[in-house]
Amino acid sequence: MPFFKDEAELRQILGALYDQVKCDPQIAPRICEGRIVIQFRYEEPHGIATIDAAHPPTQPGAYCDVFWGEVDLKPDVEMSMKADIAHQFWHGKINLMTALARRQIIAKGPIPKILKLLPAVEPMYTLYPRMLREMGREDLVLTK
Repeated sequence: MPFFKDEAELRQILGALYDQVKCDPQIAPRICEGRIVIQFRYEEPHGIATIDAAHPPTQPGAYCDVFWGEVDLKPDVEMSMKADIAHQFWHGKINLMTALARRQIIAKGPIPKILKLLPAVEPMYTLYPRMLREMGREDLVLTK
């Protein structure tokens, strides 16, 4: 059974993570150093999240913008995966290189740009489970 029951829940959970990170003074500026547009395309359930770190933010208090659904921005990097893979990744349970090799994550665009972001997003591996607990979603926290 998938971790997320539908697109609304996917957007609620991962949206909360991305909204918190885009305003985080320790994480967001490091992501923005890459000056790229990253699009995550999720399946099971379907969802699209686009992080615009290439342009000045339009959202108050943010270092970058996050959009859900189809957008006019052309992504520099597009990453497609099942939502369960994203959930495990943000727990720090999935190695990006292994997931790319196994085709659990399909990346279009310059892989070196993606790899350069890994140190920037590493704090999210502890932030995500903590955020889930704060949301009352202990049922989604991975412990193994």
